[in-house]
Amino acid sequence: MQQRFTELRCKEVVNICDGSRLGYVSDVVVELPCGRLVAMIVPGPRRFFGLFCREYDYCIPWQAVKQIGDDIILVEVCLEQVRSPLENRKKLFEIFEKT
Repeated sequence: MQQRFTELRCKEVVNICDGSRLGYVSDVVVELPCGRLVAMIVPGPRRFFGLFCREYDYCIPWQAVKQIGDDIILVEVCLEQVRSPLENRKKLFEIFEKT
C-alpha cells in the first residue's frame, strides 16, 4: 500500500483503546537517509475554548498504527505516553531515533 503525506493529513486518528478522536495528522517523523517512517504528529487540543495555542501534541510511534482506512487511522496507544509538550519535541525525536 502506498500513501502520500497529503493523503495521511486528510485522515482522522482514532485511539482504539478508548475510542477517542485525537485529530488529524499534521506532520510525520522520517528517519534519514533510509526514509523509514518513525512517528506521526497529531496536534493536541487547544486551550481555553479553542482560541489560544495548545500545550502539547501527540507523537504517535509508527508501531502503534494498527490500520489505515479510507478516512480513519486506527492507533493503539496510552495517551499519557504519547503526549509531548511542544518544548520537548526535539528530545522526543532523539528517543525515537534510539528505537
